[in-house]
Amino acid sequence: MDSLTQIVLGAAVGEAVLGKKIGNKAPIYGAIAGTIPDLDVLANPFLDAVQQLHFHRSISHSLIIQLLISPLFGYLFYKMNGKNKDTFKDWTLLVFLGFTTHSLLDTCTTWGTQLFWPFSHYGFATYSVFVVDPHYTLPFMVCLIWAMFLPKDNYKRTLLNYIGIIVSTSYLLLGFIFQQHARTVFTEALTEQGIPFSEDRMIVKTTPLNIFLWSASIDSQDKYYTGFYSIFDRDKNVNFQSLEKHHELLQEVEQTEKLKDLLYITKGYYTIEKVDDHTYNINDLRFGSFDGWKGKGEGKIVFVYEMKLENDPNNPSKKLQVFTQKSYKKVQGLDYFKQYFKRVYGNKTHITTPSNAKES
Repeated sequence: MDSLTQIVLGAAVGEAVLGKKIGNKAPIYGAIAGTIPDLDVLANPFLDAVQQLHFHRSISHSLIIQLLISPLFGYLFYKMNGKNKDTFKDWTLLVFLGFTTHSLLDTCTTWGTQLFWPFSHYGFATYSVFVVDPHYTLPFMVCLIWAMFLPKDNYKRTLLNYIGIIVSTSYLLLGFIFQQHARTVFTEALTEQGIPFSEDRMIVKTTPLNIFLWSASIDSQDKYYTGFYSIFDRDKNVNFQSLEKHHELLQEVEQTEKLKDLLYITKGYYTIEKVDDHTYNINDLRFGSFDGWKGKGEGKIVFVYEMKLENDPNNPSKKLQVFTQKSYKKVQGLDYFKQYFKRVYGNKTHITTPSNAKES
């Protein structure tokens, strides 16, 4: 999730653990604990694009590592702030919950979190909430800030903090429910339209800023299909767009460990574009395409990894693979967001109906 959301969650956890004993210091240190796992990005200048993808949300987000280092941070915070009422155990619990709730919340997004590093490098992801979602963050933040203005021994302070936790957690649970509903709709539509698919090769993920409009990415033989469905749609007709995989293009290049690592990170949801004899684009389909919700078969893929083949100065007969991450970001005006949220809330009237996916 975004930094603000993790700060709010960490602060709420800190308040729940130590708010009654130390007042506003509790949410402040909770916010610090909730921020620490994302400090792994400080290593980015020393890593290439593929290494950054592997390193982020690995060591610092591992539940195993967090369990081991929480007492160290707990001891440090206790020595800095410890009084008669708060204990080393309290501070360790605050740090541990600040760390682990951060990782577990990240797991709900699309990126993938290596919860059991170093024993597993698999990135767990439920795809049930977007990395930035004001529906989740704003009510949570309002409750927390309101609580911090009250005395530490006021029962309303505790009540407000727990209301924020309950509301935000309920929103996450609602996301799982909507996701399963959307998956059922996508499955029925694929079956009805005769598109071959496998349940375990379909990702159903939420779209930006909400849990109401859902996108599906389906791995089907030599193609991928994408479709959108809002829980507010009056009908369950899903128009699927198809993309050619072109995975065979990678047979032209050496299957290096770095290339294999990148393809592993995409979890097999990628297409290949050959730009020229020395440049290939690897499109990560997990994050969809910009404007894909319009249903016109258009839109730039959000995350693209460019692979350039460069001469190896130490071996002229060998090519080095240099990877660069390209994130497609386009600033949009108010009209764009008006159209987008009309689609989120189930209005298809402004969208051009595409041709049937089977004819793509």
